[in-house]
Amino acid sequence: MGAFRRLALGSGAVAAAAVYRRLAHPPRRRPARLRVAPVLVGHRGAAALAPENTLEGCRLAVERWGAGALEVDVHATADGTCVLLHDPTVDRTTDGTGRVDSFSLAELRELDAGHRFTAPDGTWPFRGRGVRIPTLGELLEALPATLVLVDLKTVDAAEPLARAIDAAAAWDRVIVAGERRSDRGPLARYRGPTGLAQEDTTRFFVAHHLGLRRFWWPTDDVACLPEHHRGMRILTPGVIRGLHERGLAVWVWTVNDADDMRRLLDWGADGVLTDRPDVMRNVLDRVAPRPPLHATG
Repeated sequence: MGAFRRLALGSGAVAAAAVYRRLAHPPRRRPARLRVAPVLVGHRGAAALAPENTLEGCRLAVERWGAGALEVDVHATADGTCVLLHDPTVDRTTDGTGRVDSFSLAELRELDAGHRFTAPDGTWPFRGRGVRIPTLGELLEALPATLVLVDLKTVDAAEPLARAIDAAAAWDRVIVAGERRSDRGPLARYRGPTGLAQEDTTRFFVAHHLGLRRFWWPTDDVACLPEHHRGMRILTPGVIRGLHERGLAVWVWTVNDADDMRRLLDWGADGVLTDRPDVMRNVLDRVAPRPPLHATG
């Protein structure tokens, strides 16, 4: 009886929270560009083909392989500039060492962002070639027609991110996402498209598995999920259908095998984040476009 009561109380709490969320945040109209599928999303640009989170990799994904969107990660420099980098330090991807937030932008520009990239043949084709850590503003200027999914890594980067988006007037093509919604700070009421935070995804899975999905209404536009997490299957055709019913586009990360890409697209995935846009391009060339997704969340 104790377990049953706990389950009932938990179910009621989920339903009550969902009703409140629905009243406080009515559904909004999804941007037209996020109703198009399937989409090739270059993960950190083209991470297996060029240095990650660089203009060189992003241009390669878009201009050579026709990526419809890019996923990049952002941190803030010591002097408050939003730059593309996944890790909190520069050690893994450059010839320097230290925390990103300890460098000024000018100091970061002295580092070689192509130094550690290794090609499949074991060579270092970008080392010493002038590859630098770019700012988000530089990316938005270089590829003005491309959707960009921004993974916000720290709360300190939220204000610089907001300034970069404002300066480029790029609200319609920058999807703000990140693991923690609390990190979004000044972007909490961002008028452009957004991605589910981890806590939102958790709420969806609780509602989904308790049969209470109808009480869960997202205020975001994109669910960006892995197929597996910590050895557990996260994504199934039923989960994708459930997210679609709530009006969300479903983008899956990070997929580099052609058979996996085809299977996920068959399940209904709307986008695939990949380090290998060349492989994904070959898959998409054999897949017909789909009807637009639901217009509302």
